[in-house]
Amino acid sequence: MPHRPDSILAAFLAHAQADPARPCVIWRGATLSYGALAELSAAWAARYRELGVARGDRVALYLGSSPAFLSAYLGAHMAGAAVVLINTQYRQVELEHILNDSEPRLIVADQELAVEHEASRADGGARWPTIVTPDPETYLPAGVSKASSTPYAQGSIQLPEAADLAILAYTSGTTGRSKGAMLTHGCLAANSAAVLEAWRWTAADRLLLTLPLFHIHGLGVGVHGTLLAGASLDLRPRFDAAEVLDTLAGGEHTLFFGVPTLYTRLIAEARRRQGGDRPATTDDRPAAADDQPHARVPRFPLPVRLFVSGSAPLAQQTFAEFEELFGQRILERYGMTETGMNLTNPYDGERRPGSVGMPFPGQEARVVDLKTREELPDGEVGEIQVRGPHVCAGYWRNPEATAEVFHPDGWFSTGDLGWRSADGYFTITGRAKELIISGGYNIYPREVEELLLTHPGVAECAVFGLPDPEFGEQVAAAIVPSDPANPPSADELIAFCREHLAAYKRPRTIRYDEALPRNAMGKIEKHRLRGW
Repeated sequence: MPHRPDSILAAFLAHAQADPARPCVIWRGATLSYGALAELSAAWAARYRELGVARGDRVALYLGSSPAFLSAYLGAHMAGAAVVLINTQYRQVELEHILNDSEPRLIVADQELAVEHEASRADGGARWPTIVTPDPETYLPAGVSKASSTPYAQGSIQLPEAADLAILAYTSGTTGRSKGAMLTHGCLAANSAAVLEAWRWTAADRLLLTLPLFHIHGLGVGVHGTLLAGASLDLRPRFDAAEVLDTLAGGEHTLFFGVPTLYTRLIAEARRRQGGDRPATTDDRPAAADDQPHARVPRFPLPVRLFVSGSAPLAQQTFAEFEELFGQRILERYGMTETGMNLTNPYDGERRPGSVGMPFPGQEARVVDLKTREELPDGEVGEIQVRGPHVCAGYWRNPEATAEVFHPDGWFSTGDLGWRSADGYFTITGRAKELIISGGYNIYPREVEELLLTHPGVAECAVFGLPDPEFGEQVAAAIVPSDPANPPSADELIAFCREHLAAYKRPRTIRYDEALPRNAMGKIEKHRLRGW
């Protein structure tokens, strides 16, 4: 692997110094160069210092996606601070926990969020530190003009060391209070370098980025990869299927990263434009390992060299439909807050439906027994562990949680179940805590979900366990029907599962709803389903 800098900031500043006019961020039709973004970031760093931010402090970002987020983020690192990422959907309970746990020196918030939570604080809500708001027109701190901002000078910035804390990224907290993963500058740079190598990412690429920047997918993969490569990104405040489809069809973008929900919406938009053609079925999927990726003539070809999916499982049906429509095989990868990217399907070679591929360059992965922690042979399901320079330094002020998942030999326990094929491809079967044990049998929810999604009456589904006095747990399924006015009956779906799976894996409870509960990245929140 080629030499990498100690931090994303160092790589960004090197590009800004070598070629300040190089396009960096496209926002609402305007282009922000590397040099211009460096100037804005330096102004944020100066403002932070004026407000007492010192090396090692935390700065919380409670911002929507915009150039203001990027400049406030890079400015914090220029000032020697670590950034606390806060989901803009979070409200009083989540904010109270994160702010109390991370103790930031100050928080940067959009004006509307700041006003809302000033009222919350007055009512005894979250105890906020000093609030700084960005100017939505200049992307500078409110009250700081371009004329008065500090000119960017490379020599005036003390670059962080690899071991310095860069980000506190809080986990989704689906099984309890969220924990702050300590991501260092070194682990972020190492992970981005591995991603660039694996996906052939270069300065010539342009990424269409619609993912939120408060999440490690949008920031740690999309932004960091762009800045390390010296490439450019087209930043959008949110995902709009029609707008994204039109943009990608224009031929100016080479990369698109999304979660499975975004890909299903792109498929739906393309089918709407083509008169609602039938979706691909199980029988006409191009799933054979030896198939040539573009053997079929796509109906809606997109001139994009790489589509990547992550943050939630990609259904094989979605994979097949996307290829049928757009002529592209989505590259599915696997990562998490604590580690960034862990596994990827190959850029060159077979992108295997249902699999998340192999370790990134310079990283390791293995499957171990849940009880003995011994490595399992290929084909057996266990917990996936990863090791490498991309793994975080532990959980913030939580040595107990750190000790549970970090092992003396360097392996990190992901909490995800899966297996490895004889030729090295990993497949995720679900979270260890979501494993259903019924009558002594292990049931992996994803296996049942994949089958249910092949039923024409099922648009979305989630399988989870419910308490059962006889068997310990029973299998339950939440269903979003393709046609809400005419949903398939519970008996029909149960019989369909029994026909294709062992009887003990069939759902015994079927529930219907208009939508499944999801977090900001589209991941289904199964802990909420159990309360339905």
